[in-house]
Amino acid sequence: MTYDSAEGQLAPLHTYDEAVEWINGLIPFGIRPGLERIERLMELLGHPHRRLKFVHVAGTNGKGSTCAFLTSALLSCGYDVGTFTSPYITKFTNRFQYNGQDIEEETLLQLSNRLKPLVEEIASTELGSPTMFEVATALAILYYAEVCYPDVVVWETGLGGRMDVTNIVHPVVSVITNVGYDHTDILGDTLEKIAFEKAGIIKPGVPVVTSVDQPEVIEVMAGRADQCRSRMYLANRDYRATRVSGDEHSQRFRFEGPFREMELEIGMQGEHQCANAGLAMMTLEVLRQYMAFVLDDEPLQQGFRHTFWAGRLETVRTEPHIVLDGAHNPEGAASLVKSIPQTYTYNKLHFLAGMLENKQHEPVFRQLLSIADSIILTEPDFRRKMSAEELAVLVRRLAADMGRTHVQITVEPDWKQAIELLQSQTEREDLGVVTGTLYLISDVRATLLHQTDSEKGW
Repeated sequence: MTYDSAEGQLAPLHTYDEAVEWINGLIPFGIRPGLERIERLMELLGHPHRRLKFVHVAGTNGKGSTCAFLTSALLSCGYDVGTFTSPYITKFTNRFQYNGQDIEEETLLQLSNRLKPLVEEIASTELGSPTMFEVATALAILYYAEVCYPDVVVWETGLGGRMDVTNIVHPVVSVITNVGYDHTDILGDTLEKIAFEKAGIIKPGVPVVTSVDQPEVIEVMAGRADQCRSRMYLANRDYRATRVSGDEHSQRFRFEGPFREMELEIGMQGEHQCANAGLAMMTLEVLRQYMAFVLDDEPLQQGFRHTFWAGRLETVRTEPHIVLDGAHNPEGAASLVKSIPQTYTYNKLHFLAGMLENKQHEPVFRQLLSIADSIILTEPDFRRKMSAEELAVLVRRLAADMGRTHVQITVEPDWKQAIELLQSQTEREDLGVVTGTLYLISDVRATLLHQTDSEKGW
């Protein structure tokens, strides 16, 4: 910790790099569900979050893509939009966007200096130090409430919902993409327990839109909505998004909702993205009906057509053909395995995968093994990485159990060497897919796209 020798007080942060280092230096305080520290921070700042309109997005998979569809469509319709998401793929500033542009480094530095003494003040109390994500969330609120003043903020949860720090806000609409087995060590080991946490973002009298599909999860969501007297719009009951056609460049789906019907084209790949886009469209319809947002057909369609989200079935190289997809949990892997043969034509399919320790590896690799010709196992450049050798033991056992022993399994712990190996294996008619933790996706993406300022992080 740096002190100003003349004043005997904490010295300010002088550069953007110092600010990011300070915020990331709070990572050792871990993930601590609860709202006490963020509530105290907001109190010290004069409750700036109360001046903003939020669309709060939770779910196991598809949050980032849904936020991207919402942002692009609203921008196309003429609204100023703040977008707060995590993790980031390229740079720390990706988290805090206004009208599709990252926060300025100088602005992030100024807001960090505003927050630093308050964080130290709270750290000295029984509440303990705010975490990295709590400080990032407070910084986002300050940015939107006091610097750029968007018409609406698309606001992604970090983990869960009920006790997630982002749940400090009272949104104009709540959105829940889906519920699956992820972060079970924190959210619970059954779908009902996880659904209970996600449903915690539903607020009294605030409409909720969701594309959950398991009966037990729908029951939890409906129960919470009834308790809050909130109108719930459920996929395949109150609205539908049906894929009509698609190739590796774009796909079309038909949206049928309670207020209007429309055919939409999206550039993002995979049937699951039609579901995410349909969820976003129903959310926009709620804004139009409840909040009098003006969302005309043509700009709306243009917004969906131009939506992009890095690391989701993203082609980063064409010769050889290399695609990135951050499928790090069972539901994500299932969507990936379903989408690949729907979207691409190839001779052989080669995977490169790296995982963190705390994930459900067996169901993920059961999915990948079902269609793979080869799998290269590597290690992400991250402190909680899963050993490639340990992963290989699991994957080889699964391959034997599934009768897929012909799948070539290679261990290359160095992710840079693993990329080279994948590219050399992927011949002209083949497809190479890099998947697993977004920490690996971030590094591979930066390398293949020659991005020199990549930072990556949660």
